[in-house]
Order: sequence, then structure tokens, then C-alpha cells
Amino acid sequence: VQLQASGGGLVQAGGYLRLSCVASGGTFSSYVMAWFRQAPGKEREFVAGVSRSDGYTYYADSVKGRFTISRDKTKNTVYLQMNSLKPEDTAVYYCAASSWGVFTKTSRAYAYWGQGTLVTVSS
Repeated sequence: VQLQASGGGLVQAGGYLRLSCVASGGTFSSYVMAWFRQAPGKEREFVAGVSRSDGYTYYADSVKGRFTISRDKTKNTVYLQMNSLKPEDTAVYYCAASSWGVFTKTSRAYAYWGQGTLVTVSS
């Protein structure tokens, strides 16, 4: 499956952005989908994930209550709505797909990755 992420940009603290990730070349409903991010000088970290079928969602503590992940099966797209953005949310955001049957936050379980989209939050 190929993943194409978009929607990043520059926003002031307290603002919002919506990231999109379109999947092609695979059966979208068979993948657990997730967003990860990597800030300069830091390791890649899990942000949010959504299960294959029942739409159950998972979040990192740092974004819980501010970010919302969702998937649209009709458009083969996963979204990340990011509200109340903080400067510490600045990073390159990656969407990823896993063919594992169950959700995991472990990045090595995700075999497919998008190209990343840069989110910059100014203070």
C-alpha cells in the first residue's frame, strides 16, 4: 500500500490543522492506521492510531484531548485533526499502516509509511 500525507504547515500556538493520508494499492480496511511524529533531534514517536474495523482510537498522552484520528473507508483516507496546537507539537508527521491484526504503538510493526508532512507551531 502507498501512503500520501498532506496538510502540514505553519500555525500559531492555539491554532489547528488537519492532516490527511490517502492510501492506495491495498485494501484499506485491512490495515491498522496510525500517525507518528519526529521532532528535530528526537526519536520518532507514536501520536495516534485507529483500529482496522471497529474504529477504536488510541492516543499518546501528550495529545489526548487535543488530537482526533479518524478514517474514512469510502475515501481510503485517515485524518488527524489537531487542535490547541503547542510549539512542542512541531515535528514531521508520518502516517503509517500495519497489517498486524491488532493495534500497536510500536513503529516497527508498521511496514508502510508516507513521506511525512511538516507541522510548525510558532509561539
